[in-house]
Amino acid sequence: MYIPDEFKNTDFEKHVEFVHKHTFAVLVTVAKQGPIATHIPVLSHIKDKKLVLFGHIAKPNLQVETFYNDTDALVIFQGSNAYVSSSWYSHENVSTWNYQAVHCYGKIKIQSELELMESLHLMTDFYESHVQHPKTFNKIPAGVIRENFGGIVGFEIEVNRIDAIDKLSQNRNDKDYFEVVKQLSLNEEEGARQIAAEMQKRRNISEK
Repeated sequence: MYIPDEFKNTDFEKHVEFVHKHTFAVLVTVAKQGPIATHIPVLSHIKDKKLVLFGHIAKPNLQVETFYNDTDALVIFQGSNAYVSSSWYSHENVSTWNYQAVHCYGKIKIQSELELMESLHLMTDFYESHVQHPKTFNKIPAGVIRENFGGIVGFEIEVNRIDAIDKLSQNRNDKDYFEVVKQLSLNEEEGARQIAAEMQKRRNISEK
């Protein structure tokens, strides 16, 4: 991922926090016919001071074929994003896009049945914790679990490289930066307002 220096995020703790928050990711590997990608939830934990990702895909998915032979993988996590109009600047310029993203690279390891069962337990309980009446993994009938368990392949990725970008108008002067925040705050799209909130927090303009 191309990242100009002013937008580069090198803070590992921030990477971990971002990946934990934005869990619906894109898993990318390379098959014989070229790159192949799947949109899936991916969770993470820290092991031996390294970030480890885990998830699963359906067995009929052609991407499963790429999981063997120590395959390289890229997992893309993306946060909110918003269009930034050049009409908000105090000088002539071009429009752009503000966004945050983290790219994690590593080798795919296929999980054993026990590892997959443990990760399904963690994943189910993680997402159900946000539900009003959670149906945790232990509440799912064993027969239902057995019926679905054979149709998926679990994986882990020990991350060996992270590229992260926070493109949030850091290269703009205060006047233009404040105006971008103002305009995005007025936007009807939730993503735009989230970007505005992140920008406001970073340059501490709450009193401006």
